Amino acid sequence: MRSLLRSKIHLATVTEANPDYVGSVTIDRDLMDAVDLWEGEKVLIASVSTGARLETYVIEGERGSGVIAINGAAAHLINAGERVIIMGFEIAEKPVEPKVVLVDEDNRIVEHLKEEAGVMIGV
Repeated sequence: MRSLLRSKIHLATVTEANPDYVGSVTIDRDLMDAVDLWEGEKVLIASVSTGARLETYVIEGERGSGVIAINGAAAHLINAGERVIIMGFEIAEKPVEPKVVLVDEDNRIVEHLKEEAGVMIGV
């Protein structure tokens, strides 16, 4: 068994950071559906802006809102306005084809990406 990338939202913009909220990351339901993330699923978040990395779990955000909200203690590591990569993983015996989306500054899907020979390309 190996832990493999299954879901990725690339270059999302954090819309809010709320240290007083009880943990998690809130993600627009449309983005969750596009990359097959579930509510409560553990994700790894990497800040493209600062290099900070953290694990948390997903909370469903309003569909079409573009929300990417970093909540709880994680809001001390990643702030509103930062660009992030949100990744979900799957433990499997065989390779899985990850669902990857590139989003714009409003967290709208610009392109679905596929990895070929180690390089992400549009599909």
